[in-house]
Amino acid sequence: MNSPADANAAARATAPATASARRDVEAAGGAGALPVTRADFDRLMVPCYAPAAFVPVRGEGSRVWDQDGRMYIDFASGVAVTALGHCHPAMVRAIEEQARKLWHVSNWFTNEPALRLAARLTAHTFADRAFFCNSGAEANEAALKLARRYAHDRFGAHKMRVVSTLNAFHGRTLFTVTAGGQAKYSSGFGPNPEGFTHLPYNDVAALEAEFAAHGADICAVILEPMQGEGGMRPGTPEYLQAARRLCDAHGALLILDEIQSGMGRTGALFSYMHKGITPDILTSAKGLGGGFPIGAMLTTDKVAPAFSAGVHGTTYGGNPLACAVAGTVFDIINTTEVLDGVKARHALFMEGLKAINVRRRVFADLRGEGVWIGCELDLPWKGKAAEVMKAASDAGLLLLMAGPDVVRIAPSLVISLDEILEGLARLETALNRALA
Repeated sequence: MNSPADANAAARATAPATASARRDVEAAGGAGALPVTRADFDRLMVPCYAPAAFVPVRGEGSRVWDQDGRMYIDFASGVAVTALGHCHPAMVRAIEEQARKLWHVSNWFTNEPALRLAARLTAHTFADRAFFCNSGAEANEAALKLARRYAHDRFGAHKMRVVSTLNAFHGRTLFTVTAGGQAKYSSGFGPNPEGFTHLPYNDVAALEAEFAAHGADICAVILEPMQGEGGMRPGTPEYLQAARRLCDAHGALLILDEIQSGMGRTGALFSYMHKGITPDILTSAKGLGGGFPIGAMLTTDKVAPAFSAGVHGTTYGGNPLACAVAGTVFDIINTTEVLDGVKARHALFMEGLKAINVRRRVFADLRGEGVWIGCELDLPWKGKAAEVMKAASDAGLLLLMAGPDVVRIAPSLVISLDEILEGLARLETALNRALA
């Protein structure tokens, strides 16, 4: 057996080669080492996406530049993710500082950034406990599993039905895509998980009828406070309060999916805070990390014990890098300045969109909350949201859609006045081109 001295000598002997190898890798990984183009996507990637014809390479605030140096105003923020814009200095500092300390330890250990982030989230919401993961789908998967496990342990195996809504979106895992209730996403993968009912959104009577018929078997209702992918449709206070009341009456849990609506996007830290309800479980992701992948499920001391050690988990959940960045994002967003600023930006967006519509009527409806706005195309232009999105790219604007009829706007929470005005001008150009 080698002695410790032998081992140390061997380590010293290999150190120069290791350092040399590292330099070789760094040199090979330089910015110009491997030129790539949009065509390489079609050659190399699994074709489950259809990305734009250009490749973004740099971002600053609400501006993005492509490989050719062309600048775009960003009204998409990576699908409501880059809540503080691109490369926010405080976020850059947070990740640089944490990258020099600790990257990953797994959940065989806890870590300081995760505990600090959990303390922030529980101090400023209804929740007592937090579970961290890597995406919105994972957060919703955890929420649904927790609700079923809680009902199983408290009431028995029969109480496993989940009520969701038509045209909802809760993620792409088989469990969450089934919860979403959109056949285009959930079909073709074999048997879907059982026990889901999908009702029309904002339909109080349908919700009451479902509980009257199956209340004893319902373990949870999962709702978006405002449907995003389903057409940017805000939930009415009456509907959301009915869901809370019916869950309480039948021993079911209310899960609010705030993957998109949370972290300041609607002008409150989380949307439920101005809806007059409190959930039992809440999910967050997207804006929580501001562009660094992280998800969270929040719940109460009453519900959390259903997840005892080993019942659920994830290798990367609570990663120190992710949690350090998310903690910084949280501290910036959870301020009066930013949240009031979101409300002011909403007014500016709505004023500008209405002015566009006066000059040429293209929108049947303008709706949304905060900097999360849906522009429903008028009857002659129904089904052309994708064409508007493409024309926007051509005009130097990053835009989203929410179904074939709705143009979706979801910029950074701190987008500047000048960027809003320039982006709206580019949107009007795109509308005139796409809807000629």
